[in-house]
Amino acid sequence: MRIVDPIFEKAQSQGAHLALSDGMLSLNYAELSREIIRLSEYLTSLGIGPGDRLMVVGENSTPLAVLIFAAIHAGAIVVLENARRAPLEVTQIFSHSKPKRGIFVFSNSVDAKLHAEHHLSQIIEDPLLGDFAVTSENPAGSLEDEVEQPDVAAFIYTTGTTGSPKGVMLTHDNMCFIATMMRELRGMTSNDEVYAILPITHIMGIASVLLGGLHAGAHVHLRARFSVQKCLSEIQSLGITALQGATAMFAKLAEQAALDRVKYETKLRFIGAGGAPIDPTVKANTESVFGLALQNGYGLTEAASVCWTRLDEENQDDTIGRPLPGVELRVLDDEGVAVVDGEVGELWVRGPQVMKGYFRNSELTKQVLSDDGWFNTQDLAKITPDGRVFIVGRKKDVIIRSGFKVNPLEVETVLNRHPSIAHSAVIGRPVQGNEEVVAFVELSGSAKELPTDLTDYLRKSLSPYKHPSEITVLDALPLAANGKVLKAQLLQYAKGASQ
Repeated sequence: MRIVDPIFEKAQSQGAHLALSDGMLSLNYAELSREIIRLSEYLTSLGIGPGDRLMVVGENSTPLAVLIFAAIHAGAIVVLENARRAPLEVTQIFSHSKPKRGIFVFSNSVDAKLHAEHHLSQIIEDPLLGDFAVTSENPAGSLEDEVEQPDVAAFIYTTGTTGSPKGVMLTHDNMCFIATMMRELRGMTSNDEVYAILPITHIMGIASVLLGGLHAGAHVHLRARFSVQKCLSEIQSLGITALQGATAMFAKLAEQAALDRVKYETKLRFIGAGGAPIDPTVKANTESVFGLALQNGYGLTEAASVCWTRLDEENQDDTIGRPLPGVELRVLDDEGVAVVDGEVGELWVRGPQVMKGYFRNSELTKQVLSDDGWFNTQDLAKITPDGRVFIVGRKKDVIIRSGFKVNPLEVETVLNRHPSIAHSAVIGRPVQGNEEVVAFVELSGSAKELPTDLTDYLRKSLSPYKHPSEITVLDALPLAANGKVLKAQLLQYAKGASQ
C-alpha cells in the first residue's frame, strides 16, 4: 500500500469530511484528493517521475502537505526538510541527496522563502495553495545511485554521531505501519480532531500525526509553530481530541496552566509524548491539568514507533511501554549476548517500521542494520519481567532538545571554526522534561571574552534548536590522559551552575 491510497479511499467514502486545515486553507477529503492529483500532474510536467528525488522544504501547512502527497503520487521520493534549518544545513542536504528539483513552500514561512532565494528558485503563483518556488532541474538528480529504491517514499535527514547528516530511507510500508498502529492502538477514527504541531518533515509528525489522522479519516489541524497560549486556546475552541508532542511541549503547557490556575475542560481523549525521555514530574503535572493519562512512546527516525504505552494500562513511571505488534526487541551486552530481564544493555529492534538504510552510505548502513533486519538503536535499555521497556541512557552522547536531536560534535565543529575559539566541548544538561545545549570553550590568542559576533555566526551555520543556551569560557577544558575531554566533569559543573 502506498501512503496516498487511504486518502483517495476516504475521498470516496467521506468526501465532504474535512481533512486538513491550517488556519488559512481547509480541504475536505474530496478536495484534498483532487489537489493531490492536480499537483502531481504539474510535477510530472516538470519532469518529476517515478524514482526521482524531490526536496520539499517548508513548515506545517495545508500546501506543504498537499505538495508532499502530490510528489509521492507522481512516484517521486520526497526529501523532507524543515525550513527552520540553517542555510548551510539545507545546502548540505541538497548536495548529498541530489534531488532533481527542490520545492520551497512559503505561504506561512519566511525561512522557506529565504531558502528559495538562496537556491535561485522560480516563484509559482498557485490560485489555491498560494506562492511556492521551484528550482531548475538538477542534472545530477538523474544519475543512478548504488541503492535501488522502488519502495522508498521519503528521505528524512538526521544528524549522526559523526556530525554529518544521514539520509534515512523510509518506505511506504514503514510509514503505513505506524499510521495503522494509530488506529489500532490509539483508537484514531474519523471523529477525531488532531492537533498537528509536530513538523510533518520529521518522522513522528508525518507518520504518527499526519498519516495516522488522515488514514483514519480524521480532521488534521496543521500548525507551523508552537505557541503555549494558542495551543491551550485552540485545544478548547477547535474541540481537539488528539494531541502529540515532545515532552518539553507538555512541560510548557502544564507550566502555563499552573500559572493561569486553570484546569481545562476539553474533548481530548488521547495525549502522547515522544522524541525524548518523559519526565515523571511533567507527566504528573500534565495529567493534573488535562485529567488524562499522558502516554509515552519511543522510536528513532530509523525505526519509529518501537514501543508505546497502552491506553488501557496504568503507567505511573517513565516506561516507554511495550513493543508494537510485529516488533521484536533484544537487549545485548557489549559482547552481543542477550542480557536477562531487568539488566541494562544495548537495544536492538526488528520490525515493519525499520528503515531500508542510509542513502548513499552503505557502509554506515551495515554498521547498524544486520542482514536479517536487526537495527542497533545505540540506546541503553532494560526490559522488566512484566514486559515493559525502559530507556536508561544513550550509548552516544546525542542531546535531545525539545524532541530534536543535537549532535555535540556538529556544534563543536562550528564553534571551533570561529577564529576566537580554540577548543570547545558541548554537552546536554537535563532540565525538567528537556535537555539544554551547553557549551564550554577555550578562547584563542589573547581573547578574554566571547566574541560579539558569535550569535550571528551561529545563526548562519546551525538551526536555532542547536544553539547553546549557555556558553562558558574556561582557561582550559578538563582532559583525560588520552587527550579526551572529561565531559562528565563539565556536566557536573553545568548542573551546579544551573542551581
